[in-house]
Amino acid sequence: MHPDSPASHALPDGPVVTRLWDVDLAAVAALLARHGLELELIAAGTPIPGSYWGEPEAGVIGSTVYARGDTPIHSVLHEACHLIVLPSERRERVHTDATDSIEEEDATCYLQILLADELPSVGRERLMRDMDTWGYSFRLGSTEAWFSRDAAEAQAFLRARQLPCCVQAMVQPPAS
Repeated sequence: MHPDSPASHALPDGPVVTRLWDVDLAAVAALLARHGLELELIAAGTPIPGSYWGEPEAGVIGSTVYARGDTPIHSVLHEACHLIVLPSERRERVHTDATDSIEEEDATCYLQILLADELPSVGRERLMRDMDTWGYSFRLGSTEAWFSRDAAEAQAFLRARQLPCCVQAMVQPPAS
């Protein structure tokens, strides 16, 4: 448990979702490192550099994902996945806003769900519930419905990028 963790997952101004302080920080950092990214933990109460939506959302600058203990894990994964799907020549120029298309945004959402299976105590089911709770919006009404029945374009985008993590995870069932 992270030293800044409160007794409850809920913050006075936010919904109950899994936060960075609820998961194994070393596992998150290792997952990002496998994709050439760095996780930089920001002290409680400190502004998060590169945060597009504002705190407690994660931020991105170059190959670094910035987060605090109260940052939702879905936000950490989402911003990391923006960087993963980018061509390397664009990644280092990123500051705060990492996407330029709906297709890239959809692929990012799909990939964050896949990568959640690589984090102990998270997994895709928990992440999708957190995404719904936080307010992600999909045509079919829920993250799970979109992921399982309406994400063909996101899958095609990820396959076209030939990212080994994506292709392998799309053909394997979720970890139990």
